[in-house]
Amino acid sequence: MFMAKVKKEHMLKKCTIIFLIIFSFLVLDIITKKYAVDNLILSNPIPINDFINFSLAFNYGAAFSLLSDAGGWQRWFFIVFSIIVILVIAYIILRDENSGYIAFSLILSGAIGNLYDRIAFGYVIDFIELHYKNFYWPIFNVADIAITIGVILLLYSMTLKNNKIL
Repeated sequence: MFMAKVKKEHMLKKCTIIFLIIFSFLVLDIITKKYAVDNLILSNPIPINDFINFSLAFNYGAAFSLLSDAGGWQRWFFIVFSIIVILVIAYIILRDENSGYIAFSLILSGAIGNLYDRIAFGYVIDFIELHYKNFYWPIFNVADIAITIGVILLLYSMTLKNNKIL
């Protein structure tokens, strides 16, 4: 009886953390993208400092604008692919007690944020541009940051000797 109560409390804590991570990053992603669309001009960078610009861009493809000029079919491909990824990650989080639920929650929030854009607008809204001198990293958004942090946390946890998962 005591163990069942402890397990139930652990599950409630885990679900609360998952919800807070997903909700927080999703809201931050939506707010920042709205701000970017309302205040930036497409392809007109605004320097923030020596290595960051805010530069509105609409990404019709995937990471690094992969397939952005594919003619329109890629929108539906990436929507279906995103839904599958979201369902698989949700399944892993719910079924595997040892899953990296914090890392997966970050990835999930970013995937949902970018999926929302694809469904609502047909493209993903990007606006953060990193650069050093003449080297420019592809423009990205808060959802991409969440995905990247989640993947880094997963890779880090997989390389630990005791395989502790974050």
